[in-house]
Amino acid sequence: MVKVIGVRFKKAGKIYYFDPLQYVVEKDMAVIVETARGIEFGQCVVGIREISEKEIFSPLKPVIRVASEEDIKRHLGNRDKEKEAFLVGEKKIHAHKLEMKLVDVEFTFDGSKIIFYFTADGRIDFRELVKDLATVFRTRIELRQIGVRDEAKMLGGIGVCGRSLCCSTWLGDFNSVSIKMAKEQNLSLNPAKISGICGRLMCCLSYEQETYEEIRQRLPRVGSFISTPMGKGDVIANNVVKEAVTVRINLGEDELIESFPISEVTILKGEVESPPVIVIEPNDHDTVALTANDKVPKEKIKRKRK
Repeated sequence: MVKVIGVRFKKAGKIYYFDPLQYVVEKDMAVIVETARGIEFGQCVVGIREISEKEIFSPLKPVIRVASEEDIKRHLGNRDKEKEAFLVGEKKIHAHKLEMKLVDVEFTFDGSKIIFYFTADGRIDFRELVKDLATVFRTRIELRQIGVRDEAKMLGGIGVCGRSLCCSTWLGDFNSVSIKMAKEQNLSLNPAKISGICGRLMCCLSYEQETYEEIRQRLPRVGSFISTPMGKGDVIANNVVKEAVTVRINLGEDELIESFPISEVTILKGEVESPPVIVIEPNDHDTVALTANDKVPKEKIKRKRK
């Protein structure tokens, strides 16, 4: 087991583990840590805890120190610089006539690098832009192209549910979402109704998917022959939300359509509903029984049920 703390660098960003060393770091405290991008300012969102070595990526980087008042002031100063750099970046992009949209700007804590996040339809040759920005800021410049989902996460917004976007408030990682989830949840396949403001399938489609899959395993398939409190019948529909099935029960010449909770029905394995039998009466003495697939003149067919 290894002692770690969980640190987040952005709101609703991914949580990274660091070695607290001798520092007593509690939740919501600010810390200074070393990352692959350099020295960073982050917030502890998971206090000191022990986890298995299998859950971390070795080597585990240490906490440099607990953030001081001076560190916090420097961090806030970087946030102000980012706003100014954003305006400069937009002007330079316009001057170079590049088909790209600037989304966000981020300064590393020590100011050794400035990262410009942008979106574009295709690949962009921004080499001249980088040189121009490096001349202005006199530090390392990195331009990073992101997708529309990352753009929505950075900018935030209101979803179709009327609440703030999950990705910009609490969702650390994007889950894999497929159209199959919408089909299994009986949702409309209209893209306008199952897509978020980013234009991709809504992340919330995956929240209940595991429950839907578990319930569907217990629901009999459409066409299955089952036993109900009102008799035997075949399933014509099922309702995952209500955990119920709609059954057609044959009562002689009549049919009854009724819904039952899956806890009240039993699948009858090996039993199937008797199919209609076609009987031909060529004369008063002889009768011949045929299957439903045999072809006979329509005028000689009388349909009966066993």
